[in-house]
Amino acid sequence: MPPLEKSELLAQLAERLRQSDRLAHRAEADAREAARSLATESEKKEDGRAAIEYGSLATGQAQRARRVLEELKALSDFQEAGLPRFSRKSAVGLGAIIDVSTEDDEGFAERTFFLLPAGAGTELTGPGGDGFLSVITPASPVGRALLGRRAGDTIEVTLAGEVREWTVLEVA
Repeated sequence: MPPLEKSELLAQLAERLRQSDRLAHRAEADAREAARSLATESEKKEDGRAAIEYGSLATGQAQRARRVLEELKALSDFQEAGLPRFSRKSAVGLGAIIDVSTEDDEGFAERTFFLLPAGAGTELTGPGGDGFLSVITPASPVGRALLGRRAGDTIEVTLAGEVREWTVLEVA
């Protein structure tokens, strides 16, 4: 695994989260405006239902924005506490970048995960656009399975009803 600057990856994740926050706020405002304009333009039953649906959508987007802000705070707190260092022999912990391999019907494949307190499911781009890292959290099935593992360990995780087996290649 080429050396990765974790602080750069964290900055990339924070920017993606801020972008998600901006989108949620914009969608909330659009939905609230649509709900208001539908409610006043017509007294038809259908428009009233549509106004309620837009109102619900706005509420959902506001909740999404609050969750994103909580994730940004968790990420900031984690970074302020100081990024942990891992050696090749270290056990996987929060802040680790983990290379795993699997073999399936399509052949041998490698994936790289970044175990963080927030940002689950976000794909980050490696330095110079080289490779991708998937952010996982300790709350995820993969994150739970990897915690405490070391290079050479094998884990099994059930995702979407399918059992997947991965071998930890490296912890950094």
